[in-house]
Amino acid sequence: MKVARVGLDIAKTVFQVHGVDMQGKTVLKKTLSRGEVLAFFANTPASLIGIEACAGAHYWARELIKQGHDARLMAAQFVSPYRKSGKNDANDAEAICEAVGRPNMRFVPVKSEEAQAVLAVHRVRALTVSERTALVNQVRGLLGEFGIVIGQGIAQARRLLGEIGAGGRQLPPLARETIGDLHDRLRTLDERILAYDRKISALAKACEPARRLMAIEGVGPVTATALVASVGNASTFKSGRQFAAWLGLTPRQNSSGGKTKLGSISKRGDVTLRTLLIHGTRSVLRLTTGRTDRKSVWAEALKERSCTNVAAVALAAKNARIIWAMLSRGTEYQVAS
Repeated sequence: MKVARVGLDIAKTVFQVHGVDMQGKTVLKKTLSRGEVLAFFANTPASLIGIEACAGAHYWARELIKQGHDARLMAAQFVSPYRKSGKNDANDAEAICEAVGRPNMRFVPVKSEEAQAVLAVHRVRALTVSERTALVNQVRGLLGEFGIVIGQGIAQARRLLGEIGAGGRQLPPLARETIGDLHDRLRTLDERILAYDRKISALAKACEPARRLMAIEGVGPVTATALVASVGNASTFKSGRQFAAWLGLTPRQNSSGGKTKLGSISKRGDVTLRTLLIHGTRSVLRLTTGRTDRKSVWAEALKERSCTNVAAVALAAKNARIIWAMLSRGTEYQVAS
C-alpha cells in the first residue's frame, strides 16, 4: 500500500485518517486515538499530509515534519468546499485529503514553538485587558446605582475610585468596602498588564525584524512582535496586497461582467492583528495635520474626501503592504518625502 497523500482530521482524542495513492484512489481509512497518531505515522512512508488550521494543528504539523512528512495547514473555509456530503470525521478527513492536493491551495505557515510562546504572552495580556475592562464596567454600573457617574476612560475610573477610598464620596459602609475590593483588583490587573508590556518590549528589542517594524508610524512593540510571530515567513505571500487581504484590510468584491464593485473591508484573518494595525493608524492620524511627507499628505486628503475611520483602515492597509515588503526583503523603513 503506497500512500501519497493523507488527510488528517484532528481533535482532542479521536483522529481520522484518509489516504490516497498517486492516482487518487482511496487506500487508507483509519480512526486513531491521540496516543496512536505519532506511532502510526512513524511507520508510514513520507507523504503529503493535510491538516485544518485549528487548535493544536501547529503542534501536530511540527511533529509530523520531524518524522519526515510534508505536513501542511489549510484554513477551514478552503477545505469545506471539498466535503461531498454531511459533516463527520470521515468526510472531513477525505475533504482535507482532496484539498491539500490542489495545486493552487493556500497554506498556513507552520509556527515554531518560539513564535507560539510569544503569541501566548499576547493572548494572556489580551485576556487581562478584557478582565480589566469588564471590572471597570462593573464599577460603573454599581456606582451608578448611588448616583455616581464615571467619565469615559479608565483614568477617570482610577481617579474616582481613589476619591472614594479617601472618603471623598458618600457611600454606605458596605458599598464602600465592596468598591474598595474592586479597586484593589483593578490595581492588581494594572500591574499584571504593565508586566506583560515590559516583557513584550524586551521581546521586541531582542527581535531584529520587530525592531525594524517599530520604525513605522503606529507600530509599537505589541504590534511588531505579534506580526513577526504570526506571519513567520512573509515570503509565503506573493504580494503586499495578498498580505493585506489576509489581514482583512481589503474591500470585499462583488464583481461580474468586467464591472468592479467594491464593498466594505472583508474583516478576514486575524482580528487581533487587524485591530492593532487600525488602532495604531488612528493614533498616527492625529498627528498628520501639517506634515509634508507623502504618506501624511495622502492621509489628510483621504480624511477630507471621506472620514477618519476610512482613512485609518486605508492607512492600515498601506502599512500592511510596507510590513510585507520589509519582512520579505529584509529592508529598513524609509519615509517617502
